[in-house]
Amino acid sequence: MFERAPPTRPTATMRPTLALLLTLSVSLAAADTPTPLPVPKRIPPPGLTLTDTDRHELTAGAAALRADLDALANDLAREPKLLALLPDVEIFHRAVDWALRYDEFTAPKEIAFARHLLELGRQRAAQLRAKQAPWLQATGLVLRGYRSTLDGSVQPYGLVVPETLKEGGAARETPLLVWLLGRGEKRTELAFLAEREATTPQITLAHALTLVPYGRFCNATKFAGEIDVMEAMAAVRAQYAIDANRTAVAGFSMGGGSTWHLATHYAGLWCAASPGAGFAETAIFTKALDPRKEQRPWWEQRLWRAYDATAVAANLLNVPTLAYAGEIDAQKEASDLMEAAMQREGLKLERFIGPQTAHKYHPETKEALTRRLETAVAKGRDPQPREVWLATYTLRYPQNSWVRIEGMGQHWELAEVRASLHDNHLIVAHTKNVTALSFPGMSAAAVTLDGQSVQPAPGDLRFVRDGDAWRNAAAAEPGLRKRPGLTGPVDDAFLDSFVFVRPTGRPLNPEVGSWVETELTAARNLWRDVFRGYAPVKADREISAADIAERNLILWGDPSSNAVLAKIIRQLPLQWDAKTLTFRGQAYAATHHAPVLVFPNPLNPRRYVVLNSGIDFRADGYGNNALQTAKLPDWAIVDLRTAPGPHWPGKIVDAGFFNEAWK
Repeated sequence: MFERAPPTRPTATMRPTLALLLTLSVSLAAADTPTPLPVPKRIPPPGLTLTDTDRHELTAGAAALRADLDALANDLAREPKLLALLPDVEIFHRAVDWALRYDEFTAPKEIAFARHLLELGRQRAAQLRAKQAPWLQATGLVLRGYRSTLDGSVQPYGLVVPETLKEGGAARETPLLVWLLGRGEKRTELAFLAEREATTPQITLAHALTLVPYGRFCNATKFAGEIDVMEAMAAVRAQYAIDANRTAVAGFSMGGGSTWHLATHYAGLWCAASPGAGFAETAIFTKALDPRKEQRPWWEQRLWRAYDATAVAANLLNVPTLAYAGEIDAQKEASDLMEAAMQREGLKLERFIGPQTAHKYHPETKEALTRRLETAVAKGRDPQPREVWLATYTLRYPQNSWVRIEGMGQHWELAEVRASLHDNHLIVAHTKNVTALSFPGMSAAAVTLDGQSVQPAPGDLRFVRDGDAWRNAAAAEPGLRKRPGLTGPVDDAFLDSFVFVRPTGRPLNPEVGSWVETELTAARNLWRDVFRGYAPVKADREISAADIAERNLILWGDPSSNAVLAKIIRQLPLQWDAKTLTFRGQAYAATHHAPVLVFPNPLNPRRYVVLNSGIDFRADGYGNNALQTAKLPDWAIVDLRTAPGPHWPGKIVDAGFFNEAWK
């Protein structure tokens, strides 16, 4: 069973001990000599103190709704279509329960709204028990939810459903606008549902359904926030007839930064994109390379390339991009940088600038922008454009339209494909830093790759490069290699279903054992705080064949304390006993060194194992989503004699990336 209870976090009744509860400990010299970790900025901030009457009433109401939900899940066990709608009810319980559990009522009006949500939950539960779901036919502002594959959590989303959805009938496909929210450190689930019930987004389009993802709180759609957008879109498509060729993405401020990221890295999804303000890269926006700041190591700087839209601006070839910024808004810088990046590719960015406007939409300029966006959505996306450009630094983002990179010469260096369709059923492509390539959904009589004619296998346009020569690859290539879904770095393991595997045995060394417990607690707290879910946890001896088949295993401990790690240690690229940790031929004292590592799981090479790390940004990234980027590469050796700090889990004595064969 997963351990559903989270680590201890403060509530209103615990507030006198807030510093103690937020300060985690690590033993560096002896097990009874703890050294406090830096306290991360708490987000959401501490809430109001409820009266005993309010707390008792809401707690009782939430408990009653939870009991009703549990009974309803049992009643609907043989009704999969109705059971799939249970998250539409659970979102109301979740919002109130977490606000109570974690002291997150940020305004007096939220107390009354919590009562309202409990009533909505009771109403929907009764309707679902009667095998009805009238909210599926509702128009206007609609509150919905889905269950995430990442951690099993229920996540909310908001919709603006147009009246024309009814008029067109079930067969008519509706355009979709995905609207990404700006920064809101007080936007708990409770506050989000209040917003989505009361207000429409800053931009909506005539006759289009608007989706407002929660985005897992306030992370600029990174990590779980990115997957939230994709899962919310999938949930909407499952319930509404959505036109995949008329789907657009837009947002403002943090939502503008989110739009730059998703528009460039998922360019094949969109018929148009409209980023407002925001940021488009890491180094300049965060001033991370300021000489007065802590020097960022080479591997962290290389990992910025995962989110830098400026580096992959070529992907916008077929995506009309309508950028907005106020004339005197500091975040106009994002549009300036993207305009220059697109110009280098021979592309033009359409810009809308609010005259003498700071960080908001100028009314007349917004009207013009909305009209242009509606025109682009009405035209729609060409599902098979004659020319496709694909640029990426990682196979986490391998595809644009009908072009997909399956292998790279070297991760974190630019890989490019420029491909075109010709009338005689010929595909011509030029590549850089690409070793495997496919054209999904396409057919071709002939293919020319980098000037070489390659005969495709019937019905299978997959190709691999041997040295300078390309050949068709109808069969899967043998052996371990980095491929989409198996690329590293450490944080990549948390963009799919995962489970923390807790050690139950005796550690090789008490200092390392203490550090592991501290880091595991910190990782669980970060997931709850920043990504609004409980990281699934299982004891090492409870891991099942289904876990191995379906989840990335996050192994905490060492080969003595963790039974799963003990089972696979000989198949990992390190040796580890009580005296010595050996990696890449270098020996480290095992008494005070520990590895952080991501690697294909020897028990299931289609999934990851990770050693001793959760999402690896720390306290200095809690309150700034622009700094919430991957910090560690594929592997690192940590010296525990240096206490964990706001940036690192200890002193990083060495770190780097595996090559494309995981060597």
